[in-house]
Amino acid sequence: MNRLFQSFMKIYSLMSKKISFTFLLHLFFISTTFGQILNPVSWTFDAKKTGDNEFELIFQAKIDKGWHLYSQHLPSEDGPIATSSQFSDEKKFQRIGKVKEPKPHKEYDPNFDMELSYFENSAAFTQKIKIQKDVSISGEIEFMVCDASKCLPPELVPFSFDLKAEESIKEFTQTVDKKEETELLNPILWNFEVVEKDSGKVELQFKAQLEEGWHLYSQHLSSDEGPVATSFSFTENSAARRIDEVKESNNVVTKFDKTFNMQLNYFENSAVFSQVLEVFTDTVVTGELTYMVCDDEKCLPPETIPFSFEVKTSETSLINTENTAESKSSSFGFLGIFIAGFLGGLLALLTPCVFPMIPMTVSFFTKQSKNKAQGIRNALLYAFSIIFIYVLMGFGITLLFGADALNALSTNVWFNLAFFILLVVFAISFFGAFEITLPSSWINKADAASDKGGIIGIFFMAFTLSLVSFSCTGPIIGTLLVEAAVNGGVIGPITGMTGFSLALALPFGLFAAFPGWLNSLPKSGGWLNSVKVSLGFLELALAFKFLSNADLVVQAGLLKRELFIAIWVGIFLLLTLYLLGIFKLSHDSELKNLSVTRLLFAVLSLVFTIYLIPGMWGAPLKLISGFPPPMFYSESPNGIGGIGVSATMNSGTAIPKGADPKHCPHNLNCFHDYDEGLAYAKKVNKPVMLDFTGWACVNCRKMEEQVWSDPRVLERLNKDVVLISLYVDEKTELPKEEQIEVEIGGKKKKIKTIGNKWSYFQASRYATNSQPYYVIIDLKENQLIESAAYNPDIEKFIDWLDRGKQAFEKGN
Repeated sequence: MNRLFQSFMKIYSLMSKKISFTFLLHLFFISTTFGQILNPVSWTFDAKKTGDNEFELIFQAKIDKGWHLYSQHLPSEDGPIATSSQFSDEKKFQRIGKVKEPKPHKEYDPNFDMELSYFENSAAFTQKIKIQKDVSISGEIEFMVCDASKCLPPELVPFSFDLKAEESIKEFTQTVDKKEETELLNPILWNFEVVEKDSGKVELQFKAQLEEGWHLYSQHLSSDEGPVATSFSFTENSAARRIDEVKESNNVVTKFDKTFNMQLNYFENSAVFSQVLEVFTDTVVTGELTYMVCDDEKCLPPETIPFSFEVKTSETSLINTENTAESKSSSFGFLGIFIAGFLGGLLALLTPCVFPMIPMTVSFFTKQSKNKAQGIRNALLYAFSIIFIYVLMGFGITLLFGADALNALSTNVWFNLAFFILLVVFAISFFGAFEITLPSSWINKADAASDKGGIIGIFFMAFTLSLVSFSCTGPIIGTLLVEAAVNGGVIGPITGMTGFSLALALPFGLFAAFPGWLNSLPKSGGWLNSVKVSLGFLELALAFKFLSNADLVVQAGLLKRELFIAIWVGIFLLLTLYLLGIFKLSHDSELKNLSVTRLLFAVLSLVFTIYLIPGMWGAPLKLISGFPPPMFYSESPNGIGGIGVSATMNSGTAIPKGADPKHCPHNLNCFHDYDEGLAYAKKVNKPVMLDFTGWACVNCRKMEEQVWSDPRVLERLNKDVVLISLYVDEKTELPKEEQIEVEIGGKKKKIKTIGNKWSYFQASRYATNSQPYYVIIDLKENQLIESAAYNPDIEKFIDWLDRGKQAFEKGN
């Protein structure tokens, strides 16, 4: 067996260049979060007097377990954002030295490929200053946090200090001594949150953050004679029913406590308690929480604090339960991801790295086995090992990313740019410029293990196949995982890898059961490299989708609709010419005759190219809706979305003040400012349709191009409602006077851009931040019917619009 794989590996010994796999992982696994509002860091600001008119400003960060905050001093600007502070007016005071920080942890980070300094659990930054008179000092802290699987975007938190000048340090020293004797300790901070679960159910979360050195006791203690256990009491409420008891996080520590002379369960740094409720109607759940905290020297008295949660029953959405953010983040769906994975596996079979292995491997099993039944059994075990290895890879991606980061991928600028570069590298590799290979030591060790025989040997044979064939399967897997992660949440990568591995493993089991079929396989040859090059063109086309997403988010105007379509026309035209044999690449063998299969694919590519061409002059291109930039994101002064029905909708109609048809789908008179749109709605006495959307939102474009383009929908959007489209990823900065501090989920945030403003508006008013999200409201800003989201069913959307109009007329 060793010789079998060694002979095959010689094919890969000649290569012009090698690409670092670590570099590709770096690009692929950088993470942020957008889909769920995370607040892993809370800041407190305090000032401590140290002398005559001298103060120490303290910026204290409490960090959730598992997260880390970066130091002020990082080796390169190419990595994460370092923590920094900016003061608004330094003329009011005099700095004494620089901002100091505690000693950070230092560790090599393979994702950023550098040694990074960071803090865990907590960090305190201090700046000594001197003042001449009473003064108010303000500014902003900029920071970035990551955990093992994802990073959050850099964030700005405002701070302010009111300082008073005094003449004598003596009086101050006496005050400090007195304060230290009477200071009240408060080493624990509680936050209460409501998390939606399945239909009709919510989870109440009690989150505790503890200062370093303190611990909070579990609900479950061995004796009543020790410290007080954490406990919860709920006020009776007929509108909600508790499901099971309060559960606590699994980071509990069990140690023998000398003070109480017993084994105790407690939490350090943080703890989360949760209670699931079945909710029958909107209500407020109240009760009390009792707890006790200690450190190594002392305990504080037990304390009881009240809690209150406002919970609401789940709304019946237009998209139904199967399309909720938790279960389905896009139309792609799990079935679509599985099919895409299966097709990707079939394509991988047709590459020069995998196809020659089918007859060699199956022949090995049938010849080395004592009988046909054993050969089939071993080959099937080999196929199941392949499936296990690739599904395990998908599961690893799921654990590494987590749901929150996966939901962010489609709208984050840096992710889209990283994916663009990644797919371009994959395409160039498929064109034959270099091979993407894994370290040869991995392959040699796996190959040696395959010689052991038995189940273990067969498993390592499958593992060796996955390593040896990586130069061909790696780009396909990478592309599949990117799409599955963006469109399928945490289950997407597992689903995609199941489909991929099933297609890859199927031939080994089938040909082992029916070895006579091997004779029907085509011989290896230059056609395998042609398949590989064709995949390179597809990778290159997909890469520009991610570049388009980044361009839309920042509104750079570099890749508008016409240019995007022109690039795709060029790519698929070149693919057509390549398939027809008009040109060839350096690794291609001479094409003497054009096969029927190759001709059919060339015809398909040519037809698709011709289909794309009218899109540069305004054709809707519904076949690929959601991929090109929206029709109004055009080089044409008036956009190209006004062709056909769309152009006639506003003909002869005066454009309302504040409306912006040039930047609205189908030249509709939509507003991009909530107040202006609401004022116009009051003027014309029409309901408002709020359209929470995003520049890089694929499903938003699909709704606009597949559903809104229907003449019946356009007529209703134009005549029955006032459309207000609010882009949550708009990067335009707000005027300084409008850049305010807000609170989301008990945490302070800085509203700096227009996108921040509308994202906060959606999250605070409607408790969601997924797009597209549609709401119909009356002139008093009350929601008239259930909200709606992505659903390509035109009839359901028309029904939803009609019911919204009827509810408005009934209320009037």
